Amino acid sequence: GGRPGAAETALEMGLVDRVVEGDLLKDARSVALEAADVDLPAPLSTRPPIPPADAAAFEAQKARIKGRARGQNSPLAAILAVERALGMDAEGAFAAERAAVQALRDGEQATALRHVFFAERRVSRIDRAKGVEPRALARIGVVGGGTMGTGIAAACLLAGLPTVLAERDATAAQAARGRVMDILDGSARRGLLSEAARKVAGDALVATEDFAAFHDCDLIVEAVFEDMQVKREVFARLDAVARADAVLASNTSYLDLDALAQGTSDPSRVIGLHFFSPAHVMKLLELVVTRDAAPDVLATGLAFGKRLGKITVPAGVCDGFIGNRILAAYRQEADFMLEEGALPHEIDAAMRGFGYPMGLYQVSDLSGLDIAWAMRKRQAATRDPAERYVEIADRICEAGRLGRKTGKGWYDYTDDPKGRVDPWVIELIEAESARKGITREPFDTDRIMGRILGVMQAEGEALLAEGIAASPEAIDVVMINGYGFPRWRGGTMFMRGG
Repeated sequence: GGRPGAAETALEMGLVDRVVEGDLLKDARSVALEAADVDLPAPLSTRPPIPPADAAAFEAQKARIKGRARGQNSPLAAILAVERALGMDAEGAFAAERAAVQALRDGEQATALRHVFFAERRVSRIDRAKGVEPRALARIGVVGGGTMGTGIAAACLLAGLPTVLAERDATAAQAARGRVMDILDGSARRGLLSEAARKVAGDALVATEDFAAFHDCDLIVEAVFEDMQVKREVFARLDAVARADAVLASNTSYLDLDALAQGTSDPSRVIGLHFFSPAHVMKLLELVVTRDAAPDVLATGLAFGKRLGKITVPAGVCDGFIGNRILAAYRQEADFMLEEGALPHEIDAAMRGFGYPMGLYQVSDLSGLDIAWAMRKRQAATRDPAERYVEIADRICEAGRLGRKTGKGWYDYTDDPKGRVDPWVIELIEAESARKGITREPFDTDRIMGRILGVMQAEGEALLAEGIAASPEAIDVVMINGYGFPRWRGGTMFMRGG
C-alpha cells in the first residue's frame, strides 16, 4: 500500500530480529555477544520467502491497489516485485526490482510525477509579497457554520489555531459547533489526533452569534452563501468590529473580490481564500490576489495556507479564478457533447479511464445539482441570447432530481448506492437533441477526452494570457489537487507540452 510502518510492525513481519530503545550500539553489542552461546538468526537475504498466510486476502489487497492506481504504473510494479520475490532468491529478486525501478524512473509517468512534485513546491509565491513579513496569526475568525465554514474552522483548530465561528443566531451557532466537533472526533477516531489534543482543539473553539467576538481575531474568513449582497453585508459588519490590522478574506468561488473589497473601509486588507470541500481534508487553497491587497496581507495569506498544511496557489480575480473557470469550460463542453450524441455514463467512463476517481456527472450528483442550478438561474438575466446554452441539467433539476440526496440525478440511486444508468435521463437527452434539430452521433473515449482536454488547455492558455494564473505549473497544481486530474499525467498544461 505504500504506507510507512512502525518498528513493532517490522518485528511482527520478520523484517527485523529485535527492537530496542536507548543506546543502539550498546544493545547491538549485547546481541553480538549472545552469538557466542546461541547462533544468530540467518540474514534476511538467505531466508526462504514466506508466502501469504491468507492467499484470498492477498488477492483482495492486490485488487484494491490496482483499483486505486487508476492507470498509474508504479503501484502495479510494486505488486509484481512482491510476487516475484516469493519465487526467487534474494539476489535475483533485488536485481529484478532494480530493473523495474530503472524502467519506471525513465518512463513518462515518472517525468510527470517529478514535474508535479517540484511544481507543488514552487507555486506558493507572490512577487508583491516577496521578502515581506506576514502579520500575526494567533486567532482566526470564520463567518458561516455550513459545510464549508465548519470545515475551515476544523482545519484551523487541527493546525493549533484558536478559532471563533459565528452564525446567524445562538441555535445555529451551537449546531455549527456540533459539526466542528464531529470532524475533530472523526480525526481522533482515525488516530490523527490524540484525545488530549482533541480536547484542546475543542476548547479553542468559540461558537457564537455575536460578531463582536471577532474583535481580537487576526484573520477572518467569510464562508456564507454565494451571493454578493449577502457577502457585502457580512463584510460591512466585519469592518465595524475587526481590528484595523485584521485581514478580511472571502471564501467565494466565483464572485468579484475587487468589487467586494471596494465596499470596505480598507480594500488593502481584503483577499480571497478559496477552500475546497471538505476544507479540513483537501490540500488545495486558492489565494485570490485582489487589486489593492497590501504586500503583508498577501504574505499573511500565504503563511496561513502553510500553517494549515495547504498547497496555496495564487490566482487573479476573475469569474471562477483558476480551477472553477476551467471546470466551467469543460463542463460546458461535456454538456455540448450530450446534445451531440454522448451520454453521461459514457463521459464519466472516459474520465475514469483517463485516471479521474469519478466522472463529471457522478461528481455533480454527489455534490448536489441545486447549487449550480441556482447559479444558472441567477445568470439567466445577463446571459447572451446568442450564446449556446444546454438546458438538459435544468430539465433534470426541474423534475426534482437533485442528485444522491434526492435518490435521483444524472443517475438513479433508489436501488443502487453507486447509481445506475436511468433510461429517463437518456430519453430526456435524446429529446433535447431532437428539439434543437441536432443529429446525434456516437462518441468514443478518445474523442470525449480529446474534447475535454482541448477545452481545459485552451482555458488554461487564456488564464495565462490574462495573468490570472502565474504559470502553467499553477494550473496543473490546481487541477490535480482540487479537481481529481490524475497526478501521474502531470497536469493539464504539462500534457500540452508546458
